Amino acid sequence: MSEFKMPSLGADMESAVLMEWRIKEGDTVTKGQVIAEVETSKGVIEIEVFEDGTVEKILVQEETECAVGTPLALIRSKSEEPEELPEKEFISSKIESSISQPKTDTPMQEPEQAAIKPTREEELPVQEESSSETRVKVSPAARKKAQEMGIDLSVLASRSEGAIQLKNLETSVAAKEKAPLLSGMRQAIAKAMSRSNTEIPHYYLSIPINMTPALTWLGELNAKRSIDKRILPAALLIRAVVRALEEVPELNGYWQNYNHLLSKSINPGIAIALRKGGLITPALLNTQEMSLDQTMQALDDLITRTRANKLRSSEMTQQTITITNLGDLGVERVYGVIYPPQVAIIGLGRITDSPWAENDALSVRKVMQATLAGDHRATDGRTGALFLDTLNQILQKPEELL
Repeated sequence: MSEFKMPSLGADMESAVLMEWRIKEGDTVTKGQVIAEVETSKGVIEIEVFEDGTVEKILVQEETECAVGTPLALIRSKSEEPEELPEKEFISSKIESSISQPKTDTPMQEPEQAAIKPTREEELPVQEESSSETRVKVSPAARKKAQEMGIDLSVLASRSEGAIQLKNLETSVAAKEKAPLLSGMRQAIAKAMSRSNTEIPHYYLSIPINMTPALTWLGELNAKRSIDKRILPAALLIRAVVRALEEVPELNGYWQNYNHLLSKSINPGIAIALRKGGLITPALLNTQEMSLDQTMQALDDLITRTRANKLRSSEMTQQTITITNLGDLGVERVYGVIYPPQVAIIGLGRITDSPWAENDALSVRKVMQATLAGDHRATDGRTGALFLDTLNQILQKPEELL
């Protein structure tokens, strides 16, 4: 019997809210299956199980905040026979210290109650939002909307009379836009970056790359394809970075417990801007196995699911390096900050028309500045320079990236 625990979805994560179970007791689960959703400061994440088996017991109810490592369910492997579960008191004592008070004190609805649908969201029964300082009466619809908007219900309650409904959030939206607060995501980023600057000795390198051959080749390739099959330059650059990491693998891995650990899988974290603000870097998993077309498809899928809050836990925990591209905002050079425990971040800038000297002749070329921030504990400037030079050479022969 094994425990399915609240995973750590980042170096900055201490706890999360178990929002929804996708399974029930007695269900058979397979490795990689999404069985729950949790809400962190970075959004709602789908959590996968990493073994085959049967859900023997669910230990934590939905809408409960749990610390990282809290047992959430018991999974019985296929080789195990059903056995008598630990006494309730034993289970409770094991997870009691890791679980915060549920976000609502309202008991779960009975099946027949859940089937009743009121005609208006405002008419849903009012729940109580609890905290250490106050108890806030709020309808489920208003509570869900407040979470999406990042509104502190306890603050709103101090300005409202009676229970909080959807209509009470309207005035709060305008106030929030005028005086935005530091969001949970921003706090998480700040914590991770503070740790990075404190613990990681960075070194920085940059190189100009002639992108004319790559863009010309890509234009000719796309001209033969339908619009939905075309390759974006971003996918081409990711594919080139992956190929360069295969040649210089020292930058693909982690620094943990004073050891430099290389990763066989290349899972670049891709910096993606969210529509409501903020930045998140989910991983493209196992890119070393992808062709250029597969990289494009995976990138499109990742961006769509990121902005729809449909990421999986593996995509939030298995990044082996980060790629950030701010060229669309006009930035020519990006000097990134390494996200621990990774050991490098690659920055890709705007592609500009620039003078280019080649074979004793001066011409205008499409030029991109590529930068690298490396962890000096794991690698040195020579390794970083070798990677950038390899990336440059690969982009001069783009046809080999297919």
